[in-house]
Amino acid sequence: MQETIDLASDVNDQEATGSVAEWPAYTQGDDEERLDFFIERDGHRYAGTHLIIDLRGASRLDDLEVMEKALRDSIEAAKATLLHIHLHHFTPNGGISGVAVLAESHISVHTWPERNFAAFDVFMCGDSEPAKAVPVLEAAFAPTEVNVEEILRGKVSIDDDDYLS
Repeated sequence: MQETIDLASDVNDQEATGSVAEWPAYTQGDDEERLDFFIERDGHRYAGTHLIIDLRGASRLDDLEVMEKALRDSIEAAKATLLHIHLHHFTPNGGISGVAVLAESHISVHTWPERNFAAFDVFMCGDSEPAKAVPVLEAAFAPTEVNVEEILRGKVSIDDDDYLS
């Protein structure tokens, strides 16, 4: 038996959860009103920061409530905006796969509780601070080892605007 839990309501039902943001819809043809959420740092411009996070020796990797809270707390710590969370609980081993869709991108997770291993992807653009999600995940799952790799997605030199054409 497999269990699926959908943890965010429709955008129009914000009061019920208090965590789903109203995000403005983009209408085709509004090019002049589009905002640029690329980041500029250290002489480069890029779409966002993608953290690949491996937790080894972790616990509570089969607990949907713990996972939901860890995702919500990570999003808050990173100053991101939650749009939707979807988690799926596998049986018989109890692993969880899921995604938190953010206005700034996403956090995804896959767990293998039988191996005490979790793989998180934290990808965010704009003013969010994805690195602040790492200590929240460490506190929630108490791993004995944490490995974090950072990828700057769409990275170009600030002087190189060829990617715009």
